[in-house]
Amino acid sequence: MDQKTRKQAPTRIRMGDLPELVGYQLRLTQIAIFRDFNATLGSFEITPGLYGVLEVIATNPGLKQTQLARAVQLDRSSVVSVIDKLESRGLVERRVVAADRRSNALELTAAGAALLARLRPLVAGHEERLAAGLSARERATLIELLGRIFPEHR
Repeated sequence: MDQKTRKQAPTRIRMGDLPELVGYQLRLTQIAIFRDFNATLGSFEITPGLYGVLEVIATNPGLKQTQLARAVQLDRSSVVSVIDKLESRGLVERRVVAADRRSNALELTAAGAALLARLRPLVAGHEERLAAGLSARERATLIELLGRIFPEHR
């Protein structure tokens, strides 16, 4: 083999123990899921995290920011940034809680509710694609098994 051929031959990268690690497989899966999610909803400038926040606020009108932070696993400063972003887009509004003027209650605006209504069928299609290789039972089992990974951190 001459030097030119050697340069053109693809190098097989050995992955060591990575393919057998649950965390590595979950990370590859997360990347694939995020890519499909972005291809599906990217034009709406909605990430999986923003979608999750919209869903939680929609199903819990009047939720306090601290409750939202706990529900979606964000620290306080991160949730403030997320709410600022959604509020600047006119999707969410903060309302002072009458009983606790230090707290803000969160609600979707009409525009936020309308956007969420458009996004839900797209997210459903995304979910169908990512679980296409699984039976309904396998999908339920996968969700149950994933819930067992570090449940104390959820």
